[in-house]
Amino acid sequence: MSWFRDFFRPRRDNFMRYLIEQTALDVRGMEALVAYMSQPSETHAEGVNAAEKEADEVRRMLVDELNRTFVTPLDREDIYTLSRTVDDLLDYAHSTVEEMQILKITPCDNLKQMAEVLLEAAKELHLALMRLEEHPSVANDHSRKAKAAENRMEKVYRRAIADLFNGPADPPNIVSMLKRREVYRHLSNAADRADQAANIISDIVVKMS
Repeated sequence: MSWFRDFFRPRRDNFMRYLIEQTALDVRGMEALVAYMSQPSETHAEGVNAAEKEADEVRRMLVDELNRTFVTPLDREDIYTLSRTVDDLLDYAHSTVEEMQILKITPCDNLKQMAEVLLEAAKELHLALMRLEEHPSVANDHSRKAKAAENRMEKVYRRAIADLFNGPADPPNIVSMLKRREVYRHLSNAADRADQAANIISDIVVKMS
C-alpha cells in the first residue's frame, strides 16, 4: 500500500525543486542568449539549445510527478501553468537563435538590450521561486521586478520597431526589416511569458497568506 500513501502525500520538495531548476535553466539559457547577441558563435547558440533541452526534461519530470500525486502543496493548476510558462520563456529564446541562424540575421544593439532584459526577468523569477516557501513577501517583490522588466522590454521593442521603419524603403531593406521584426516579436513574446509567470507567483503568494 506504499504507492497509495505516496499518491496522497504532498510532494512540496519535488515540485519546488523542479520549478526552481527550470528557472535556473532559464537564467543559464538567457546568459547564453546575451552572449550570442554579443558574439553570434555556434558555442553560444548551443548553450541556449542545451539549456532548452534540459529544461524540457525537467518539465516532463514535473508533469509526471503531478500526474502521480493527488495532494499537491500548491494549487495543481498553478504548478502546471507556472512550469509551462517558464518553459515557454526558454523556448522563445531557442527559437530566436534558430531563426537568426536560418534567416542570417546579425545581432544589433536592440537585440542585445532585449536579451539583457530577458536575463534580468529570468533572474528575478528564479529568486522569487527560491524565496517562495520561506519568504513569500520577498518572493512577491522579485515577481514585481520581473514584471517591471517586461515593461522595459516593451519600450525597447517599440524603439526597435521604429528604427526598422526609419530605414530606406527599397526591396532588400524591406525583406531584412520583416525578418528582423519576427525576431523582435519572439523576444517580446518571451517577456510576456515572464510577466505571466510573475503573475502566477503573485497569485500563489496571495493563496499562501
